[in-house]
Amino acid sequence: MEYRTVGNSGLVVSEVGFGAATFGGVGDFFGAWGSVDVDEARAMVDACLDAGVTLFDTADVYSDGASEEILGAALKGRRDDVIVSTKAALPTGTRPTDAGTSRSRLIGAVDAALRRLDTDRIDLFQLHAFDARTPIEETVDALDDLVRAGKIRYVGVSNFSGWQLMSSLAVAERRARARYVAHQVYYSLIGRDYEWELMPLGVAEGVGAIVWSPLGWGRLTGKLRRGVTPSGPSRLSATADAGPPVDDDLLYDVVDVLADIAAQTGRSIPQVALNWLLRRPTVSSVIIGARTQTQLADNLGSVGWSLDDAQVARLDAVSEREAPYPYFPYRRQEGFAQLSPPLV
Repeated sequence: MEYRTVGNSGLVVSEVGFGAATFGGVGDFFGAWGSVDVDEARAMVDACLDAGVTLFDTADVYSDGASEEILGAALKGRRDDVIVSTKAALPTGTRPTDAGTSRSRLIGAVDAALRRLDTDRIDLFQLHAFDARTPIEETVDALDDLVRAGKIRYVGVSNFSGWQLMSSLAVAERRARARYVAHQVYYSLIGRDYEWELMPLGVAEGVGAIVWSPLGWGRLTGKLRRGVTPSGPSRLSATADAGPPVDDDLLYDVVDVLADIAAQTGRSIPQVALNWLLRRPTVSSVIIGARTQTQLADNLGSVGWSLDDAQVARLDAVSEREAPYPYFPYRRQEGFAQLSPPLV
């Protein structure tokens, strides 16, 4: 296991983190991803710690808070060995005040998360979505107060657009407030939109990517193959309509190459897909989740080895799609391309 700093900060995390969204099983959507109980969670945490995982991620909406409660119980006695990350902003109730990033909402959300996690601090607290109703100044001021109070150590965001993140960073810098160091984003071999704007922004502004759904909402597990009907339970079957969209031809083309490289390397299809992500610029950690110990063990096998350059080039080529305006000129027109520094 390798360890990386998150963006331009001193926060160090494992290159692979564990996502506790499968803990609980409460609710129709965020509870449909799994129903791991406390005993199963402890076993998964044990396996992660044995593999060198230090980052454990959850959110207040996962199983209506049960995910945080189970994660807190599973980490009991081992809190100082890990980095705990959680998120808030999405609705947790029906009242207007049950969503967003206002001062009142954030203070209440952090206090509630601390109780559920049974801890005295949150190492990384992320806004789960951008709240267009609340002034950015109010949000960054509230987060800074929570940092100064010692309730949270670092702040980040999730699912922000480029202008939303850049505006927030500018406000925080202008007001000398705690700056976002992490952006939890969707990024996979069948979803590379992150590269068009958010990745260059992350390089320029020192914001590290923490990747969610690196297997494309369960589509890169190897169960979905050209001409094959998947069998058995999966998160995809319950929530496919809500997941990131993907063209069938792209999916099957990518899986064909993944399967070929998996056979060459003696690895599984998910391990190859995850290993590709670990090489990408700005990626601080890739969040893996699991409903079973078998899934977890397979995902943990994505570290400790590397695809070779030729294999990476094949995956790059099969998964690349034309960027939208205004980004495509910088990829394919010489005059524009000369103005684009390489990502490092």
